[in-house]
Amino acid sequence: MQTSFWVRRAHKWIGLVIGVQALLWMISGLYMVVVPLEVIHGDHLAHVSSEPLTPSANRIAQSALAERYPGITSVRLKNMLGKEVYEIRQGSDAALVDAATGSKISPLDRDTIKALADESYVGEGSIRGIEWVTKAPQEVGKRPVPLWAVHYEESGDTTLYFSPHTGDLVARRHNLWRWFDFLWMFHIMDYETRNDVNNTLLRVASATGLLFALSGAWLLFYSFTRRKKT
Repeated sequence: MQTSFWVRRAHKWIGLVIGVQALLWMISGLYMVVVPLEVIHGDHLAHVSSEPLTPSANRIAQSALAERYPGITSVRLKNMLGKEVYEIRQGSDAALVDAATGSKISPLDRDTIKALADESYVGEGSIRGIEWVTKAPQEVGKRPVPLWAVHYEESGDTTLYFSPHTGDLVARRHNLWRWFDFLWMFHIMDYETRNDVNNTLLRVASATGLLFALSGAWLLFYSFTRRKKT
């Protein structure tokens, strides 16, 4: 039987197999280019306060800090709610220390997290609830727990996640981000972690798509050469 018959048949069946995934690639890609990345990241919903540091004689010396907390690997001075604090790290562990007294002030309590959220949030909603999270939800990925989750009552269903150990705003999540994450799962074909862009399923689908394109190109070339002969 002629080669063109088999190529045409293969092209048809490959198209049926890859067509649904190609549609998902186009839909997810369209969403990614239509919705600005800064909106997806939630930059319009919350900002990180960065008050300038000024010289002060009231800070505890870092040498005294090292004596009180052995094994410190790094120290960072920062402002938190108008108060100077040291963020110290001992290996993978982090903690906040009052810069004036050297006393540890973390993990932060609910009231402090509420104050941090009020300082950071620039949206139009009000706080619906504050949750202590010990099992990381899908939307925060591999960020270490525990976390404080501050939920807002507004159309975007915004949630801000704070570290109880550093007070940092570690994630902004809202419905546009969640739609992005859902479509990203289909885009990279990683239905578990949603972050492996080099998985086997994606490689197989890409190779199948390439085979579909090559068979179509061959059929196009074949149709032109056959027309010239007739």
